Amino acid sequence: MSRVCKITGAKVTSGRKIHRSGKAKKKGGIGRHVTKTVKRQFKPNLRQKRVWVPELGRFVRVRVSARGLKTIDKNGAFKTLKEAGLI
Repeated sequence: MSRVCKITGAKVTSGRKIHRSGKAKKKGGIGRHVTKTVKRQFKPNLRQKRVWVPELGRFVRVRVSARGLKTIDKNGAFKTLKEAGLI
């Protein structure tokens, strides 16, 4: 199963992490230096949730991110799921 939010479309993105060595000047060192960059992944905060839809009178199972849950709370379950094409 892919890591994609059904509401917002958030998915795994790639980026880089900077490795540094040394001690900070304010802590008595000669400063921090970048030694290399390494690839990493940013994953969305996904949850498998059962969302109650009062208009349908039933639960709908959705793989949704935390931001998607806030969207459902704000706009309502039926409207949000209808716009996403899930019902």
